[in-house]
Amino acid sequence: MAMKGNEIRESFLKYFEGKGHTRVPSSSLIPKDDPTLLFTNSGMVQFKNAFLGLENRGYTRAASCQKSVRAGGKHNDLENVGVTARHHTFFEMLGNFSFGDYFKNEAIEWAWEYLTEVVKLPKDKLWVTVYQDDDEAFSIWNKKMKVPSDRIVRMGEKSNFWMMGDTGPCGPCSEIIFDQGPGTGCGKPDCNIDCGCDRYLEIWNLVFTQFDRDAAGKLNPLPKPNIDTGMGLERLAAVIQGVKSNYDTDFFTDIIRFVEKLSGKTYGKNEESDTSIRVIADHSRSIAFLIGDGILPSNEGRGYVLRRILRRAARHGKLLGINKPFLYQCAEVVISMIKGAYPDMEAKASFITKVILNEEQRFMETLDAGLKILQEETAQLNKVKKNVLPGSLVFKLYDTYGFPTDLTADIVKRDGFTLDNEGFEAEMERQREKARAAWKGSGEEAVSECYLKAASTGVLTDFCGYEGVTKAESSVSAIFVNGQPVDSVSEGESAEIVVENTPFYGESGGQVGDTGFLEGADFSFAVADTKKPVDKLFAHQGTVKSGTIKKSAKVRLIVDLERRKAIQANHSGTHILQAALKAVLGDHIKQSGSLVNPERLRFDFTHFSKISDDEIKRVEKIANDVIRKNLPVKTEVCALEDALKTGATAVFDEKYGATVRMVKMGDVSRELCGGTHVERTGDIGILKVLHESAIAAGVRRIEAVTGREALRHIQEFEEQLKKTAALFKANPLEITERVEKTLKHIKELEKEIEALQGKMAARDSGDLLSQLKEINGIKVLAAEVNISDVKMLRDFGDKLRDKLASGVILLGAKTGDKAMLLCMVTKDLTSRFHAGNIIKEIAPLIGGSGGGRPDMAQAGGTKPENLAQAIVQLEKILAK
Repeated sequence: MAMKGNEIRESFLKYFEGKGHTRVPSSSLIPKDDPTLLFTNSGMVQFKNAFLGLENRGYTRAASCQKSVRAGGKHNDLENVGVTARHHTFFEMLGNFSFGDYFKNEAIEWAWEYLTEVVKLPKDKLWVTVYQDDDEAFSIWNKKMKVPSDRIVRMGEKSNFWMMGDTGPCGPCSEIIFDQGPGTGCGKPDCNIDCGCDRYLEIWNLVFTQFDRDAAGKLNPLPKPNIDTGMGLERLAAVIQGVKSNYDTDFFTDIIRFVEKLSGKTYGKNEESDTSIRVIADHSRSIAFLIGDGILPSNEGRGYVLRRILRRAARHGKLLGINKPFLYQCAEVVISMIKGAYPDMEAKASFITKVILNEEQRFMETLDAGLKILQEETAQLNKVKKNVLPGSLVFKLYDTYGFPTDLTADIVKRDGFTLDNEGFEAEMERQREKARAAWKGSGEEAVSECYLKAASTGVLTDFCGYEGVTKAESSVSAIFVNGQPVDSVSEGESAEIVVENTPFYGESGGQVGDTGFLEGADFSFAVADTKKPVDKLFAHQGTVKSGTIKKSAKVRLIVDLERRKAIQANHSGTHILQAALKAVLGDHIKQSGSLVNPERLRFDFTHFSKISDDEIKRVEKIANDVIRKNLPVKTEVCALEDALKTGATAVFDEKYGATVRMVKMGDVSRELCGGTHVERTGDIGILKVLHESAIAAGVRRIEAVTGREALRHIQEFEEQLKKTAALFKANPLEITERVEKTLKHIKELEKEIEALQGKMAARDSGDLLSQLKEINGIKVLAAEVNISDVKMLRDFGDKLRDKLASGVILLGAKTGDKAMLLCMVTKDLTSRFHAGNIIKEIAPLIGGSGGGRPDMAQAGGTKPENLAQAIVQLEKILAK
């Protein structure tokens, strides 16, 4: 029986562990410290700095199975997904890597051994390609591995030479190809390995990074060449399991069966419905893994790509006749299939499904309305024999109805329509000018090369600031000015100082960096901030106050103690706040961002509705109950796996090492956290929520204060309450009742005023009728009245029109430094005179504009002194 997908993954990793490789877990789909990538799209992404010699990982051989997404930016397979047998938005990439350790001999030998001896692929079905000038690789394949020379094909630079960029590390590739036989692919007698059909299937790409290409194009040999290989797990499974499509492997069959059950369709009976089923099967995996790594649907960046994938899948569900949310159930199927390889996904299952359900419900609210508009527009275009959908409509569907452009293109493609992409982009640019929110890569800056080089040469910092330590002695190991290493800095100069050990916390995990002083025998340095640009390297940023600091100088480090205590109270308060939110709102609460500084704390979390005042009160009560219990705050360093087994909370998109620090507060809170904390919860004093708001779809933000800041906030609030109570001559505790009574009295007085004004208007309307004129047989009443409210002006106009029965009315009025005009035409005359057109012609005289219906229109302007002139103008218009 053929190996299952999960067995293949494990066999690969186990095989390379046996060859001295470290099994490295998949990194997040959100690339770390790389603003050039939207998503992690290959196995080498997490090892990029190791390949460049800028990071020492403690091992020189690695093997991984990397979660990858290609659905946005430069690497985008979205349009082909569901149509072909191989394209996916989400896939897993098997890879083995060498950082200056082994090279071509071992890479080729082990790849061949794994495929032919471990997973038992027939040798006579395998072909090999090498770079045209790579005689070394050709010789290893031919002489050592005994692959016949006629099954080794030399290829050009386009397909068999890898480059990171125009300059820098590069090298030849060697691909292993599986021949699926003449029954697959184009069927042409001259079909060969270079044909674009499916017969010759690339399985594994071995990259031999052995050169450094300079600006002149010269290839200079690297002193330590690297190996980077990649093999698609789904594609390998298809070959091993003897199926022609990745969708026929056990990675997809359970999802396909589930969609069949939901839709009543049978996979394999109709190509149109088969395509929709494949789209849903693929997209369900992407959706689950993207949300699992902390990405939420939104209208920008990664969140927008997720939204596009989710809505594309939802629309294909509708094509299958599924008219209710269903993708959240597909995600449950996905999670049940992969929980063995990715146990964290099972822990996140509830959250993932809630996010998906919420997005499906939102899209269904607008889907039908958007489809109706689209159908009406295409019907009109068909009548005039046009096949391009206007950019303005594409934008309206995107902006108002949530239709990603590729979804719109998908829908109309079958009817022969294309999109006016230029028109759409013009509309988008107009929107960007109002609120520019362009994607900025990973949302964080790339790490400066100076830090990476320093860290790779052993310039690292031991952090000794836990357990209340705020003073230490050390020596200077590096000094940077404007990103460049220097040997010394003198009074007045700004610099970044790296020392061997420090009690200063470097900004990370949402907690701001410490401030304070570095002091030596003949120098003083004021630390304005502390950063941690790479793991285990702390940069103290500030200015030399006196003397000169040199490398290797002895230094005393002093953290600003009061500031640190305030930060610690807010950080521990954040942990307690999260526990309280879970207790009140549910376990779906997941941290999606935070900021902890001396003044306040900010906590972003997943939740799908506004938090009520009552819920805020309950959260505050639970949090402050925990604080008053004065629980000990304990930390424990343990294996990541052990920490997660205890139920410790982990941040979704955080990258953890094999060993983690767990912060515990009794049985209330247990989180993985590298920050500094109070010794006991009572040290926090009090926690007070200031504000709750939405910052994105499905993400809420709470801002709160603790300790002295909380006391200051309460005192300020109390002072304002006392001042307000004094104005009403009331006790502060009675102010609500007094304000309610006052507002009720004001409303009663307003009603009385309105009634009196109505009586006066009725009297005045009778007086105004004496000013009635007749022009060309039409009764005309044009006058300035003493009314300052738009609604009252309209009511007054209605009374005059009722009394007039037939005619045209123009009323003008002043309201402060503004002017108002109201024109009314009785129903019997609207075929001859249009009130809206009359107002448009007169409004410029009062410095304004207006319009309206044939029987009633109004305008406002900034020149009340011209009202008399405007009123006379009506007579001129009607006299024409």
